[in-house]
Amino acid sequence: MIPQTTAPPDGLKAALGGLPVPRLLYYASAGSTNDVAIEWAEEGAADWSLVVADEQTKGRGRFGRRWFTPPRSALAFSVVVRPTEAERSVMGRFAAWGALGVASALEALGLKPRIKWPNDVLLGGEKVSGVLAEAVWSGDVPTALVVGIGVNVLASAVPPRELTDFPAGSVEAHLGVKPARWHLLRRILMAMAEWRARLPTDEFLRAWEARLAYRGAQVQLGEARGVLLGLSRDGGIVLRTPSGERLILHAVADAHLRPIHQFSQNP
Repeated sequence: MIPQTTAPPDGLKAALGGLPVPRLLYYASAGSTNDVAIEWAEEGAADWSLVVADEQTKGRGRFGRRWFTPPRSALAFSVVVRPTEAERSVMGRFAAWGALGVASALEALGLKPRIKWPNDVLLGGEKVSGVLAEAVWSGDVPTALVVGIGVNVLASAVPPRELTDFPAGSVEAHLGVKPARWHLLRRILMAMAEWRARLPTDEFLRAWEARLAYRGAQVQLGEARGVLLGLSRDGGIVLRTPSGERLILHAVADAHLRPIHQFSQNP
């Protein structure tokens, strides 16, 4: 059963005006917005239905890693997606869709984000946002996707160093002022709406690749090392190995993409 909601703040309701969000579930505190959205999708939630929490107590990222979301300092939200026929052929792009939405919103603020493949957004080499896309299945057919996004908006949202396996930062620290959280959420959702129309296109892939972190640098993913050349058409990363081989990689269990110099400093 979907947990009982809280009345959304006026600022949040105003920020969603004119956006393609048919319904909002807002929580002052929730375990995980993705868990709520998955259950909601199973009960028939429409395309673009939105779950927002001011605090998450059981937020998670890829491979079940914990995502730190203290109250009044971050964005934690999940979008229910009912993929179209054209989108079903590029389902692997939906995590990048969320990351590209965040990156585009941060660019509108004058920042220079980079997308750390496949789903993190960096500012100055620090992770400020992560995306987790999870499918909802009926038999062997995905009937919906839930795209969950967390953004460290204020400095107080940055987790303690001992809880992270990658340097973390905040939008506030890089912007130099405190951003308005609900205004930033609006910017992100607007950008996601614009990019969704181009999700199956080469333009989407080029936009993702243009913002790719560590492009041209030596990186490591799992046991593989090489120069990051770009993206394959199916959203994998393309490496040139030390032997000159061209290698395409997709998700490697429990492994993060890292630049070699950073990997050597943080084994």
